[in-house]
Amino acid sequence: MKKIIITMALIFSIFSFAQTSSAGILTSSSTDKLKGNTWTVKEAGGLGTITIGTIVASVIKAVLGLLAVIFIVLMIIAGFQWMTAAGNETKVEKALSMIKTAVIGLIIVLSAYAITYFIFTYLPFAGSGTAAAQ
Repeated sequence: MKKIIITMALIFSIFSFAQTSSAGILTSSSTDKLKGNTWTVKEAGGLGTITIGTIVASVIKAVLGLLAVIFIVLMIIAGFQWMTAAGNETKVEKALSMIKTAVIGLIIVLSAYAITYFIFTYLPFAGSGTAAAQ
């Protein structure tokens, strides 16, 4: 049962990181459609703004997102164990301990995400160009 839950969680987390394309952005002016569409596709795909900072930020965000999904799955498993403990004190204590550690881990991951977002958005050396352009 645990293998099935872990496998389903991994499959869900893999598919949750898939990004959708923005087809609504692909409009161009009537004067120069080819050049306009080329520029729009380039910008929509992120090809015009790739820097080392954006690549590192994307990797860090993906890893932190995966960790957050893992901690949420751990909380769900612990809650299920608590509900099926049937009054057994050792199982309840084990599930409660698992929930506490999962909540602490989730708080750490969310804090790391907030710090990463701040660093790569507002600091001028981050490489994203947001703070330097202002």
